[in-house]
Amino acid sequence: MSDNRRATSGPPPVAAPASRPPLQTADRLLSLLQSFDRDRPEWGVSDVAKEFGLDKSVAQRLLAALAYRGFLVSDPRSRRYRLGPAVWDLARGWERDGGLAGLAMPVLQRLADESDASALFAVPDGIHMRCVAAADGVHGPLRVHGLAGELYPAHAGATSRAYFGMLPPDDRAALLYSRPMGRFGGRTLTDPAELEERFAEVRRVGYAYSEGEYDPETAALAAPVAVGRRAVGTLSVVGSHEALRSRRADLVAPLLRSAADLGRLLTPRRPRTVRGGEAR
Repeated sequence: MSDNRRATSGPPPVAAPASRPPLQTADRLLSLLQSFDRDRPEWGVSDVAKEFGLDKSVAQRLLAALAYRGFLVSDPRSRRYRLGPAVWDLARGWERDGGLAGLAMPVLQRLADESDASALFAVPDGIHMRCVAAADGVHGPLRVHGLAGELYPAHAGATSRAYFGMLPPDDRAALLYSRPMGRFGGRTLTDPAELEERFAEVRRVGYAYSEGEYDPETAALAAPVAVGRRAVGTLSVVGSHEALRSRRADLVAPLLRSAADLGRLLTPRRPRTVRGGEAR
């Protein structure tokens, strides 16, 4: 009896190695979902089958599963798929619950410590940039109230110019020049030709600098944050005119380095796919 008990109460036998990686279907679904981007916003069944090395029946089932949960929507006429509302809902929840701010904060704090100035990360919000996270410099908060949530107009200040300067000219013109542009002080630019010169400078040198264009008391040095070749936001150091003006040249290198670090953090990992849909 004791021998039988020992035989049945020991550790379970080790399973034979699987011929395929675990959760292969889940990995295929996630890899497929990541393939919908700015360069390839639409996919058809044949496209997916060819790209991932799958049978068309398998590609159809993967697309249908994502569409069933709202991650994709299909055009009944073209039978092609695009990202659906469930993706937007997840992204909104991630940002609302502090996911984006939490990801950026270590980079912001390091930049604030290195520059002795406040640092902020802003993302586009219509014709504004919206601050999603900020770290105070050595001299304390720049404002009595927190910077997170503050909006910066597209035409006023380095924080906005570093992003909008990277947009294609037609996109920028549709956003900026089809509506009145407010003046926030004597240094605010509203002339399209002057603004385009400043935007061109961003593309030429890789950063923007401003003094008093939005807040008369504040200067800012800002760089685009890019995922791949596309700008997704800006990283800025901000302070008084006196604090930044004399140190502007010294702050460029740590700003650009931090912007590149943040861009890498925001870049999703995309495993290379091979025939059969497996990732490496």
